[in-house]
Amino acid sequence: MILVTGANGSLGSATLAALHARGASATGGSRTPKDGMRRLDFDDPGGIDLAGVSTLVLVSAGYAEDDQVVQRHAAVLDAAARDGVRHVIYTSLTGAGDHLAFAPAHRATERLVRACGMQWTILRNGLYAELFGGLLMWTGDGVESAFGDGALAAVARADLAEAAAIIAEHPARHGGRTYELTGTPITAAQVAGRLGVPHRTIGVGEYRHRLLNVPELLPFQPPMLISIATGVRHGFLDGTGPDLADVLGRPASDPLATAVAAASAVRPGAAG
Repeated sequence: MILVTGANGSLGSATLAALHARGASATGGSRTPKDGMRRLDFDDPGGIDLAGVSTLVLVSAGYAEDDQVVQRHAAVLDAAARDGVRHVIYTSLTGAGDHLAFAPAHRATERLVRACGMQWTILRNGLYAELFGGLLMWTGDGVESAFGDGALAAVARADLAEAAAIIAEHPARHGGRTYELTGTPITAAQVAGRLGVPHRTIGVGEYRHRLLNVPELLPFQPPMLISIATGVRHGFLDGTGPDLADVLGRPASDPLATAVAAASAVRPGAAG
């Protein structure tokens, strides 16, 4: 059986849905399980039960400080080894993102995965097109960002979920492989153009000031978002390659259309 962690989250739920669509025997795990899922709380190592699981899709538990993230991943990998899981698939971060503020937790987890004693596959996912579009800030008659003229090799989340499902369905074919799953480079100006509005670049300092005044953001999140902005702005995240299309067996979805839809969804006055 295949188990997908974080199955109530965006990537985990999409991966589980893709597995079910393929007719695979799969279930999900979550801290707040539903629909027959297993309860998996990575902060409660003794309660992690992976008995009967042959393939584990470990969706990164990235919404925390780095030390807590790595501790959580170590706990589930220990449980996987104890309970007889044969193959671990980890959703990591594109290699081009090594300078990003959240890269160390991914790279540390990759080390743990490679040393876990089980078969493994690492999916170095590009940043979501949904995230890129959603980070554009509506103001007046247009959008603003700190992305400048830089491009992001963005990926539609559904493509990453489908890739994870394809690999999880036949994991032995992908043992010991690290895939770079990046998409077609897109810019903020292109998204704005599709929206029919102007795009204005703001400085990184101004962006930092705005983020620090968003009460909903946790302390570790503004540095993460700033690192994405400056990485895109200076051209560190525009590299692409064939791995995504090769895994999918088809061209990747248009990330520009996905980013436009995400930006439209956060437009003031947009229908919920």
